[in-house]
Amino acid sequence: MVADETEAADDICCASCGIAEVDEIKLNECDDCDLVRYCSDKCQQDHRPQHDAICKERAAELRDEILFKQPDGSYLGDCPICCLPLSLDIQRAMLHTCCSKWICDGCAFANKLREIEARLQQTCPFCRHPPPATLEEVNKNDMKRAAANDPVAMRQLGTRRYLEGDYVGAFEYCTKAAELGDALAHYKLSHLYLEGEGAAIAGHPDARFNLACHEMRNKRYDKAVKHFIIAANLGDDDSIQQLKEFYVDGEVSKDEFAAALRAHQAAVDATKSPQREAAKDNA
Repeated sequence: MVADETEAADDICCASCGIAEVDEIKLNECDDCDLVRYCSDKCQQDHRPQHDAICKERAAELRDEILFKQPDGSYLGDCPICCLPLSLDIQRAMLHTCCSKWICDGCAFANKLREIEARLQQTCPFCRHPPPATLEEVNKNDMKRAAANDPVAMRQLGTRRYLEGDYVGAFEYCTKAAELGDALAHYKLSHLYLEGEGAAIAGHPDARFNLACHEMRNKRYDKAVKHFIIAANLGDDDSIQQLKEFYVDGEVSKDEFAAALRAHQAAVDATKSPQREAAKDNA
């Protein structure tokens, strides 16, 4: 109890000069960790030599807590119509530029059958707008959505600029999209920075797989395994295959591999539906 009271008292005192937090004096946490507080920039600077080692250690712990947290789902999210998770196989869904929505092939196929049976004009399954007939119309849709701060449209424009050789424009659009939370924009930027933590945290399995490979090259196999498990839990086939090799080599325990197999299969099964299977058979 005494220790708790002491820690509580330390928590409301400046770590450098010891002044307590009162109405007119506000203490701010260290910029890199959550262990100490300071009453001024000068106190923080004066205390830096004493605090530096433990600060770096705690900052690394906080970074790993965020980095190795299992995402709730993949970066693709759910189909907005059937509300089932979208498959990691990008061929099983289509991005509609009129509304910037990924629609699964099952819902698209069901909508197509409905239009044929009722002899209706072809429209977007989600927003019911007619599909763009030309690349110019696609670009116009993206520009309109980007003006409304749509991160998907911004990322699409960034991708197009990159393919056209306008790397500055590509960087600007992808940066804006990433700031608005688009995981795929983070991933595209990671190719420029040679890092992909932002995309991995947001649930991009390829980014997570790349981080695992980076850790393997640096012989940090414990971290590589964590990355592969997180990606496998999202349904990534390459990661589960790599975990299988690790299991054979003794780098992964039987229980860890079994748990990853179950989670991987559950993630894959969650993307299935009768409509999607019908669309796959029709294709």
